Amino acid sequence: MEKPNASPDRVGEAPGQPDPRATVGPDPAEPPRNEPPEPPELRLSRRELLKAGALGAAGLAAAGGTLAFRPQRPSADTSHPGPANHHLRMEPVGDIQPGGFDPSAFLTHFDAGRVSRLPNGQVLREYSLVAVDTEIEVAPGVFFPAWTYNGQVPGPTIRCTEGDRVRVHFVNAGSHPHTIHFHGIHAADMDGTFEIVEPGQSYMYEFDAEPFGLHLYHCHTPPLKKHIHKGLYGVFLVDPREGRPPARELVMVMNAFDTDFDGENEVYAVNTVGFHYQKHPIRLRKNELTRVYLVNVTEFDPINSFHLHGNFFRCYRTGTRLDHYEWTDTVMLCQGERAILEFTYRFPGPFMFHAHQSEFAELGWVGIFDVQEVPNV
Repeated sequence: MEKPNASPDRVGEAPGQPDPRATVGPDPAEPPRNEPPEPPELRLSRRELLKAGALGAAGLAAAGGTLAFRPQRPSADTSHPGPANHHLRMEPVGDIQPGGFDPSAFLTHFDAGRVSRLPNGQVLREYSLVAVDTEIEVAPGVFFPAWTYNGQVPGPTIRCTEGDRVRVHFVNAGSHPHTIHFHGIHAADMDGTFEIVEPGQSYMYEFDAEPFGLHLYHCHTPPLKKHIHKGLYGVFLVDPREGRPPARELVMVMNAFDTDFDGENEVYAVNTVGFHYQKHPIRLRKNELTRVYLVNVTEFDPINSFHLHGNFFRCYRTGTRLDHYEWTDTVMLCQGERAILEFTYRFPGPFMFHAHQSEFAELGWVGIFDVQEVPNV
């Protein structure tokens, strides 16, 4: 069992000693001031500082970066009305570094595995997952020491069809014991609970994909909340044999990051990078069916949510039914819950989507669908 992270003492200070930079009351070397004391309601918490656009110094310094916000002023281009043309919006200064994880590319990337057939004619799909410790960027200039599958968070989106044989070659190249727990139906020794894989070891998971629907996979090694929060999770998508109607398909994993390891998240996102889809809107076609594979793996918060502006969607919870759905514009999910959302925009223009916990949206879980009139985008 791993010990929880403890906050290190400041460099150059004895443990347990007061911070020499801290003062109690006015500095006797300064003349007295006539200003009234700061009202308690003006003292901002760390989350409030982030939302207000200041620096969360303690947490973000621990993460190896800084997170600064600036108001985005109305655009001079008024031919395409949008949120930037009507009010100020908050988003990080700058952008994530090129060459790393790209949330825009992740949206539409599905790993179908190496495909062959078994002697009985059954389709065999083989995948390789490697647990690796690496640093990831969760907002411009803010880095998080993650535990990953294949060096990314979320891990690759594994896609197959109901009835396929799934074979996953897992190698633990990390510094801690790990497993892979797939949601679905399988034998006990394929469950990722008891067959702990030590660093340097490997394991092969093999099972038939069932039932069809939207599932997930994640590490199931104690302490669970640490292994999940650190980034060991991904989407496991099992298509029905008859398929689903053609659509523009997008994978959205709701997650968050506790950058100072105090059990409270500072950055919220879809697909890891806060505010990414606000800075890089997702282009859709007017009158085209859009399908979102939505999965919640947020740690430290009991629920997360998805709200769509200017539209309603069909919500197929867990995606295991083709004929039963809710008609709504907001869905709430606990950790591990998932839903397939289908919608079509009748009007062009920018439409927001975000968590309907306002705090989550203001800390990064917000994006824009840019609906286009043109036939090709």
